[in-house]
Amino acid sequence: MATPGPLRRAYDWTAAHAPWSAWAWRNTALVVAAVPLSVPAAVALAYTFSNPGHIFKTLGFVLVLCPLLTALQRSRFWSLVGLDIPKINWPHRWYRWGGLTARLKAESTWRQYGYHLLIAPLAAIGGALVVLGWASGAACTLVLSWVWALPVSYRPAGWTDAYAGFTVLGVLLLIATPWFAALVARLDSGAATVLLGPNRAKELERRVEDLAESRADILDAADLERRRIERDLHDGAQQRLVSLAMNLGIARATLTDLPPEARAVIDEAHREAKEAIEELSNLVRGLHPAVLEDRGLDAAISGIAARAPFPVGLTVDMAERPSPTVEAVAYFVVSEALANVAKHARATRCSVQVRRRAELLTITVSDNGVGGADPAGGTGLMGLRKRVGSVDGTIRINSPLGGPTVITVELPCGL
Repeated sequence: MATPGPLRRAYDWTAAHAPWSAWAWRNTALVVAAVPLSVPAAVALAYTFSNPGHIFKTLGFVLVLCPLLTALQRSRFWSLVGLDIPKINWPHRWYRWGGLTARLKAESTWRQYGYHLLIAPLAAIGGALVVLGWASGAACTLVLSWVWALPVSYRPAGWTDAYAGFTVLGVLLLIATPWFAALVARLDSGAATVLLGPNRAKELERRVEDLAESRADILDAADLERRRIERDLHDGAQQRLVSLAMNLGIARATLTDLPPEARAVIDEAHREAKEAIEELSNLVRGLHPAVLEDRGLDAAISGIAARAPFPVGLTVDMAERPSPTVEAVAYFVVSEALANVAKHARATRCSVQVRRRAELLTITVSDNGVGGADPAGGTGLMGLRKRVGSVDGTIRINSPLGGPTVITVELPCGL
């Protein structure tokens, strides 16, 4: 008959936390191993208390042993409970110029001092109490057996009742000691993680900086790749199509004695070549317009405004050009915003303002359309938000029903 679920779980939990379980002995080994590692700190503290004027000698002694003690403590946690405390990566060795002073000034060094001088002795006291608990529990539990093993003439009167209490106390100690060891091990592990490892806040800050730099490098690389593709298309395929269209135009103009069917084929090929040139030009412009690289954002946006199907009032005020990545994002923001206005807003006019103040480029696109623009409505505004977010920019969309719609984008120019 199968054991019921709750009863089985209770049995498994009891077996896993029994005094003879691996959990109990693993925690016991961890806290007991802290005792010998705290001896240097205990000696240093005892020396300091007996000689208060020699505190700097104590600090120097602990400073010399600090790397070794930290390595031993990390090994203790990893080998006994599988806790990996990351190493602190120092830019210079301690014996090199500036290495020692840098370590003395680092807050991580003082955190390690705090662990070795305060936490390690307390953990050692906990380890000593755990050893005492196991020894006392075993002794009290077996006291009846020891007395029973004595000859009858040597047994004290009423020894059964007298030593029964010791047995109960021993059993309680054997049950409680593993939990006390687990408590000491948990507190010791938590303190070691915080004090012996790198500062988590600074580590996260460093990772964020690394990710920001990596993302900026990726954006720059993508922009360079777009420029390369644009140049290859412009200098390669587009020129070949232009040459093909010219040859077809010359053939149509000079070969006047061809049959009507052949002239129709040439006319159709010439028309399709010109359409292919127009499509390829739009593709090249969408990848990276050459005018943006050659003449800057003002000229590139002016070209977009000139091609819009409605009047566009354009104002560009920039004393200095931003980085190529930010410039490309600004160009595509204006391009996509005007495309959305043409598709969805039913506007008769639009206004685009581009201003740079210090390290912030602000783009404002407003129209007199019907409003109601929703970034989640599939109008292209979600892609606009992602493009702006790629350079840590912000976008605000104000589009009440009935209009007007105002899109404000702020791009940091420090990239």
